[in-house]
Amino acid sequence: MSTKEQTQGKEHIRAISERVLLTVALVIGGLEGYDLAVYGVTVPSLLADHALNVDKGAAGTLGSVVAVGMMIGAGLAGAMISRIGPRRLILSSCMIFSVGMLLSASAPSVLIFGLGRILVGLGLGIVLPTLLAYVADLSLPGRRNRNTGIVMAGYAVGGLAAPLLGAALLPGASFRWLYVIGIIPAVVILPFAWKLLPETPVHLLRLRRTESAHRLSAAMGLPEPVLVAAGKRHFAGIGPLFSAGVGGATILFWIMTFCGLLLVFGITAWLPTMMQANGYSLGSALLQTAAMWIGVGVGVIVGGKIADRIGAKPVVVTAFLMGALSLVAMSLNPNVVVLFILMFLSGVGFIGSQILVNGFILTRYPDDMRGSGLAWALSFGRLGAIVGPSLGAWVLTSGLSVEWNFYTFAIPAVVGAIASLLVPRIRVSEPGSHEQVGALRTDAPGEVTG
Repeated sequence: MSTKEQTQGKEHIRAISERVLLTVALVIGGLEGYDLAVYGVTVPSLLADHALNVDKGAAGTLGSVVAVGMMIGAGLAGAMISRIGPRRLILSSCMIFSVGMLLSASAPSVLIFGLGRILVGLGLGIVLPTLLAYVADLSLPGRRNRNTGIVMAGYAVGGLAAPLLGAALLPGASFRWLYVIGIIPAVVILPFAWKLLPETPVHLLRLRRTESAHRLSAAMGLPEPVLVAAGKRHFAGIGPLFSAGVGGATILFWIMTFCGLLLVFGITAWLPTMMQANGYSLGSALLQTAAMWIGVGVGVIVGGKIADRIGAKPVVVTAFLMGALSLVAMSLNPNVVVLFILMFLSGVGFIGSQILVNGFILTRYPDDMRGSGLAWALSFGRLGAIVGPSLGAWVLTSGLSVEWNFYTFAIPAVVGAIASLLVPRIRVSEPGSHEQVGALRTDAPGEVTG
């Protein structure tokens, strides 16, 4: 049996197996990866669609409005996760971005298309930090980087599916079919998610259902969660993130997510177009993009396992630097074989770095700061996601040499590596206790040495 139900009075305590948890979460992560990547795949078709009349400047703006929606969504997640719980947020956000994909598929005008992309961004902004925090809450401390890496491998699979489907369908079929395809898995997975996903022990404690939290933790073999931020919540959950012993790490996490999401959104929106500008056909550019997403999937799983053993910090620093070096190498116009290898490696740096940053944040914050900490970091980081597509559009239309398409994105990768290197330990005081290193309660052994 994949789930178990224990009865306490009238309340059912549902425990989910790790395999089922990761399967459902992986599919939801795949939806996010597809919904994000599909826009970059369809940009060349949008530019060629005279009915919508989209130019490169408008395409950059459309890429950025998704990030605006994600910034709002991540902020809402940070404010609401401790109030309504991660399970409800996950389910509702999946419905929101599915409606957005439907609007994008059927849009008669740029305005409606943009509205659809904002809704997609809103749903994705809520689901990413909530889903990752949810999986971390239901994972053993020594498996959190690994499990969140597996979930984000689903994100990579979804991102990979977009260029592969684009290469198969475009330009022969309408780009709108790619948005329709993105709705189908959501319709299939939501009923299963509603039935199978339990509430987390952390949220049960917040609701003062202490016995239920203890029984669920015991049923799943999890350590008892500790609410170190009890009594500290104010200003939509952001206050504890800047309390003594926590604020320095929070600021650096925000810088890292700014840089990481600038890379994710700038690269995914413009990479096929950038490679076309470098002389490659649309089909070749989409296959190169697919090689990058394969690198993301492999990189986040391997990187997550390594992070559980040695700590997330060195893995994140390496990923950012790998992205910067890959960009510089691609600017040298290498032969096709080397280019595909670089694309594979760059997947870890472009997108994998931000995925690994998510794991770093989740394992560094204490139990009850985990969800709000990641959500607010991603909310601030969406400013980078807004800048990324517009920055790519500016470089492509500026008249600068082709190499600057790559140099421009290498700089934030280096900044992200430096910020990652500087992240300190997080020290918190539990209610009624002496000061402790919060990571000692929640992290893998290597994680407290940051």
